Order: sequence, then C-alpha cells, then structure tokens
Amino acid sequence: MIDPVALWTVIILLGAGSFALRFVFLGVIGDKPLPPWVLRHLRYTAVAVLPGLVAPLVIWPEATGGELDVPRMAAAAVTLGIGLLTRNVVLSICLGAATLYGGLYILG
Repeated sequence: MIDPVALWTVIILLGAGSFALRFVFLGVIGDKPLPPWVLRHLRYTAVAVLPGLVAPLVIWPEATGGELDVPRMAAAAVTLGIGLLTRNVVLSICLGAATLYGGLYILG
C-alpha cells in the first residue's frame, strides 16, 4: 500500500505542475499574438502526438499480451491508407474501426 502522505504529495505536485504549464500559455501569453514560426510549428502538434498515442496500441496491444495480431495491423493499414488517399479523418477512423471490429469478429 502507498503511504497516503506520499500519494497526496505527488497528486498535489502534479496538479500544481500541470496548472503552471497551462498558465504559462494561457495566462501569460494568452492574449499576445504568437510569432508566425511558432504558429507554423503548432499546426503539427496533433500530427506528432496521435501516432505516439496509437502506435503502442497497435504494436503492443494489451488484449493480446503484447503480441502483434492481424486485425490491429489491418485496421492500422486501412486507416493509414484511407487517410492518405482521401485526407478525410472521420472516414479514416470509421473505416479503421470497422476493419478492427470486423477482423476481431472474424478471426476471434
């Protein structure tokens, strides 16, 4: 069991750190215009973060004990292919999800 004092210390420090990080952007520079080079780089934030969140779920899925499986790889391939062909995020996600669920249903 974790010591309650240590647990609450960690929770409070993480909350304060999270608040401070957000306050720097929203409170300090929130109403000032950002330079064009910063805005150009911020456009790529989602493109950089989403693959980092999704890749571990495809390559080392918890459901299979960390083993690669065909339905997840097929869903990732379909999502990537449709996204590159159509540039439509919603269609890519829907067809990738349909491929995943269909593959899991067919292959078990």
